[in-house]
Amino acid sequence: MSSFDAVDYFSELSIVNDPHPFYEHLRQQGPAVALRGHPVVAVVGYDEALAVYRDEEHFSAVNAATGPFGLPAFKESSTEDGDIGPQIDEYRSSVPYGALLVTQDPPSHAKARGLLMGMITPRRLKENEDFMWRLADHQIGEFLQRGKFNAVADYAQPYATLVIADLLGVPEADRDSFRQLLGPVPGQMVAEQTTANNPLEQVGLYFYNYINDRRNEPRKDVLTDLAAAKYPDGSIPSAIDIVTIAAFLFGAGQDTTVRLLAAALRFLAEDEALQARLRKERNRIPDFIEEVLRMEGPVKGDFRLARRPVKLGALDVKPGTSVMLLNGAINRDPRRFERPNELQVDRKNVREHVAFGRGIHACVGAPLARAEAKVSLERLFDRTSNIRIDDSKHGPAGARRFEYESSYIMRGLRELHLEFTPA
Repeated sequence: MSSFDAVDYFSELSIVNDPHPFYEHLRQQGPAVALRGHPVVAVVGYDEALAVYRDEEHFSAVNAATGPFGLPAFKESSTEDGDIGPQIDEYRSSVPYGALLVTQDPPSHAKARGLLMGMITPRRLKENEDFMWRLADHQIGEFLQRGKFNAVADYAQPYATLVIADLLGVPEADRDSFRQLLGPVPGQMVAEQTTANNPLEQVGLYFYNYINDRRNEPRKDVLTDLAAAKYPDGSIPSAIDIVTIAAFLFGAGQDTTVRLLAAALRFLAEDEALQARLRKERNRIPDFIEEVLRMEGPVKGDFRLARRPVKLGALDVKPGTSVMLLNGAINRDPRRFERPNELQVDRKNVREHVAFGRGIHACVGAPLARAEAKVSLERLFDRTSNIRIDDSKHGPAGARRFEYESSYIMRGLRELHLEFTPA
């Protein structure tokens, strides 16, 4: 019997910092494994994960942000196809994060996503990227003379907050307040307060005032563009609909970038040869970012709820079962990726990773996160040399100590202390 057999993935803190041995334990049992103690099927196989991501008929996203907890006891459906969809719809208004895009199913999902895409126009993304370059320089300037910084608190968090605030047109006077309103990441493995149906409600209050103000008195700014956004069919959304989407984008847009930047900088700081290569071959930075996403993506577990009887791998999955897509394991499936536990900048199929999900719920902020990471690395390379781990904070090479967020959904370093020589 393996030492992992009795491990409860949702509460065992000992596997938080390095969950990969546990993932491999699951993989030895098959691409889809029924977990002990929970009505959950864990998916570690690449092909099986794609099948789930692309099948909205059999899988609902209602539990995408919470996993198997707080779900009602769904009753077996008497319909011919066993669909518990009506029960899911009845429950949706009470589910944490249920008001957000991430948990919506068709057809409401398509309508909301269309509104979101209307907010992120190519023109606005180009303007935002110009802002990124200026902001990166400003943030680096804050710690450049010190020769050291906490990559999470001193750079990634303020940078990601200000980038998404700029994209959405949040007034500068309010930007410092926004970060305090986001609260803990979902999927906490320690005691946490009850999560509301819309945990970004406080952020939404700001946007509600912005949108109403711009609808009453339009200006030539981003918030006016948001206030004038329409659904794909041309209909005008309510202020609440716009507020919900804007608040979701603000919250989600930061989480991904902060975790991606920290993971990328850890790899670079621990591999002198890799860092030297990327400093010289800047055209390979995008490939490196993709490989970081594959190796240490920001999402550990994405969830779906089986709404009909379905076959997954060798398992017969009943309606009401939570399906946990373990992205960190899926992206290291040896059936898809050769030598999956090695970071290879030259990997030919690296963009096949599922760090940003797939299907209708694929992360709409993925291009933004990639751009933020690329700009940040470019400017850090320009203004520093020899970025390295701060041994006084994380221990010497071969005995490093890193702490990750205690979440079964998100994967991210709590801190990353680095030293460097100013260029």
